[in-house]
Amino acid sequence: MKMLLFGIWALLALISSPGATEGPFEVYVQPDKALVKFGQSLMVNCSTTCPDPGPSGIETFLKRTQVGKGPQWKEFLLEDVTEDSVLQCFFSCAGVQKDTSLGITMYQPPEQVILELQPAWVALDEVFTVKCHVPRVAPLEKLTLILLQGDQELHRKNFMSSAVASQRAEVIINVKAQREDKRCNFSCHAELDLSSHGGEFFRSSSVSKVLRIFAEFSQRPHIWVSPLLEVGAAETVSCEMAKVFPAEEVMFHMSLGDQELSPFLSWEGDTAWANATVRAMETGDQELSCRVSLGPMEQTTREPVHVYSFPPPILEIEELYPLAGTDLNVTCSGHLLTSPSPALRLQGSPDLPAPGEPAWLLLTAREEDDGRNFSCEASLEVQGQQLVKTTTVQLHVLYKPRLEESGCPGHQTWMEGMEQMLACVPKGNPTPSLVCTWNGVIFDLEVPQKATQNYTGTYCCTATNQLGAVSKDIALIVQGLEEGISSTIFIIIIVILGAGIISIALYLNYRPCKIEKRKVHYRQREKNKEEESQFAGQQAEKYSIQNC
Repeated sequence: MKMLLFGIWALLALISSPGATEGPFEVYVQPDKALVKFGQSLMVNCSTTCPDPGPSGIETFLKRTQVGKGPQWKEFLLEDVTEDSVLQCFFSCAGVQKDTSLGITMYQPPEQVILELQPAWVALDEVFTVKCHVPRVAPLEKLTLILLQGDQELHRKNFMSSAVASQRAEVIINVKAQREDKRCNFSCHAELDLSSHGGEFFRSSSVSKVLRIFAEFSQRPHIWVSPLLEVGAAETVSCEMAKVFPAEEVMFHMSLGDQELSPFLSWEGDTAWANATVRAMETGDQELSCRVSLGPMEQTTREPVHVYSFPPPILEIEELYPLAGTDLNVTCSGHLLTSPSPALRLQGSPDLPAPGEPAWLLLTAREEDDGRNFSCEASLEVQGQQLVKTTTVQLHVLYKPRLEESGCPGHQTWMEGMEQMLACVPKGNPTPSLVCTWNGVIFDLEVPQKATQNYTGTYCCTATNQLGAVSKDIALIVQGLEEGISSTIFIIIIVILGAGIISIALYLNYRPCKIEKRKVHYRQREKNKEEESQFAGQQAEKYSIQNC
């Protein structure tokens, strides 16, 4: 239709110029090649060598505006180029019309490249689809799509043979899921090469997609939990899933009744597990559940648990800091929240109380009881299991200070020239403070002193606490080194002499016994000889009578 209109227009031009000057002329168009980006504009100039041209113009279905002209040229603005087209530029000269054409190529870079993996999760050894398409790109015959797995090229497709401009730019391939494809990146590159049209080389890439591969579950998850949980107490529970691939992508959902837990996930090889801390808040029978999911797969395991309440027993001492000689009541009772009532045992109590009754003990606090621990033990049977709780309380008996000979000897000896300290440790509760004086001056008990004869004398030590005070004199002798050696030698001599005396005594005691044993042995031997002689005589006499 467009060409028919152009022909009619040219015929009318010839008729209107029957007397035009004859002669050769040329028609030109600029640019000679046109490459326009989608939606952009193009400036076209038509010109001729005819000195006095007649009717002229352009033929195109594009929106055009004449923006300039001269005796032998015209310039047009083509707007909003959205597809390929051919423009005809014509001039008439002396009744003869000539035209030339301009091919306009519209291009659109591959700005958006879309990659799809179907399905999102694929079972091991199953086939999945990799699809790549570019929604808007032109010219299609200059496009190449490349599918990549990591850095490896899987497939390449070009569209050189495409004849229909509206054909979709896409590539689809099927791939078998392998174990080594786990967490592998897939991507798609689009290349538009316009160098043959005098244009640029464009490249765009899709967002990488990760292949999610899984193996079918062959087992159910296993829960590790105690069948008994104490209310309010923190317990660790675990859920394990073996023979699962990939183990690092397994998701765990754990709950106790309506209480959601926050598990910590771990994995090694084809085994994944989750550890969580649970704190039951209600008593009674409940259920711990573990749901394991991997892609479209899901498995759930449930374990029953019994939640019990068993607070430690209550141990009460009438006075924790009594004075020595004070009568005390010690009571051991079960906690009110414990049900049923536990069996009780109080350390030191001679009798076991009746069920539901407290155990008690009456004692008089003594100094020796200071620091004594009392224990109250409660036992409770829950679901056939015997549970035991113990409460311990320490008794602190208050008494006046004492300076006993064992801790503060009244006679002490120092060796001259050696570092020495006065030995005196008081007893008492509260812990007494100790002050020792010598010749009216306070003596430092914490710093070692180099012993000299000047330290010989009597020291007065006083121990004091809130209940009273006690004093004691300590006689200190500083012994010279020679005296010490002499004393040592004297002691050694005494020990040697003592050992010699004991040896002599033992020998003298042993010798008469040995002599007596020899005498007894000799007498026995003589007696045996006499008896043998008598027996021989009797036999001889008997033999003589028989012969007679």
